[in-house]
Amino acid sequence: MAMWGGRFSETTSQSVADFSESISYDQRLYKFDIQGSKAHAAMLGASGIIPEATSKAIIEELDKILERIEKGDFEFKQSLEDIHMNIESALIDKLGNEGARVHSARSRNDQVALDIRLYLRDEIKNIVELLKEFQKALVFQAEQNIDTIMPGFTHLQHAQVVSFAHHLLAYVEMFSRDIERLEDCAKRINVLVLGSGAIAGTTLPIDREMVCKLLNFERVSRNSMDAVADRDFAIELVNALAIFTMHCSRLSEDIILWCSQEFNFIELGDAFCTGSSLMPQKKNPDVAEITRGKTARVYGDLMALLTMCKGLPLTYNRDLQEDKEAIFDAIDTVKKILSVYPPMLGTLTPKKANMEKAANDPALMATDIAEELVKLGVPFRNAHHRVGSYVKYCKDNGKNLDECTLEEMQITIPEATAEFLTLFDPRKSVAKRNIVGATGFEQVAKQVKFWQDKLK
Repeated sequence: MAMWGGRFSETTSQSVADFSESISYDQRLYKFDIQGSKAHAAMLGASGIIPEATSKAIIEELDKILERIEKGDFEFKQSLEDIHMNIESALIDKLGNEGARVHSARSRNDQVALDIRLYLRDEIKNIVELLKEFQKALVFQAEQNIDTIMPGFTHLQHAQVVSFAHHLLAYVEMFSRDIERLEDCAKRINVLVLGSGAIAGTTLPIDREMVCKLLNFERVSRNSMDAVADRDFAIELVNALAIFTMHCSRLSEDIILWCSQEFNFIELGDAFCTGSSLMPQKKNPDVAEITRGKTARVYGDLMALLTMCKGLPLTYNRDLQEDKEAIFDAIDTVKKILSVYPPMLGTLTPKKANMEKAANDPALMATDIAEELVKLGVPFRNAHHRVGSYVKYCKDNGKNLDECTLEEMQITIPEATAEFLTLFDPRKSVAKRNIVGATGFEQVAKQVKFWQDKLK
């Protein structure tokens, strides 16, 4: 008979037991379930709800159970449904009725909400540290490539010349926002929900503030119904992870393009690429491609959580058991990406000559001409139109922008001087963009130094 089966006259159907169990995946919460139970037992003893000796015995036995699990000497039983029942049953096996006192003033509803919060609080710290390693890998490459130039793209069309380092640092900024989102989400995770019971709290004189301090939460939840029904914190976390994987997918797309023969801007180490089962010449950037694919998986986890919660009345409903697999999958997927992507970036070798050759397209300096006109007092819209007319003239006459004489340029840009013919140097174009946040070499070097100091 199940531990909750007192009012039932029949045992649970095996098919229902198979369908409703969660121990096959929630056993990873064992450390946090034990951590929460120890704090709860300490409070029960201190509050006089159970004898101090019983409280001490429960805590000591929970430590032994933890040791058994970590040694692999603990049997998780499907018949006990979940991690909470498995640990409590093991406790009762050793301590008898004294062990059964541990569940005083709590429900599995507030217990599982506590475990998930403890688990996520711990995982956020791990993921943030891994994200910083990702940033360091990008900053390292940026430091080596401050003066490496390449065409920047808008609409996947050549736009303006940029520093390769500047491009890489754009992703460092994205990951910085990801870290901020995770750390901000942690504030809403860091709330003690234990003591909310199944829905309405308890008549027993528990000390929630004591448990809050023992478990290092920032505050106690204010509404027991919200506390057991809330999964906003999990949705918010998986949303932050989905945004992170979106950033990874964008970086992956850049890397995939840069590796292609059409771009031929970079080379990745052989250890981080794969070949074709048919075509001997192939070298495929599979890490980037799989990362792009795994992004869809994390999106699916987010949609699963949102959809699961959208029609639930207050308070707890068994649907919420389905939260864990989506949460676990999103975290596991992100950690897999973070384990392979930074070392892959360490093998990235830019093909600087190819990048610079592509950046030498004089059309990339068209905006420089327009801005030179602005310096002479021409309104930008007028300048833009004149340079556009010049581009058309060159196209109609089969010439590059830097192949016309001054007289030809003056047909469409009457204000042009001999100095305008010198504006087609891509390195000078980059160097002149010496304002905060721009791609100028001096500014990019400052940004590299900023991130090096920040990530120490």
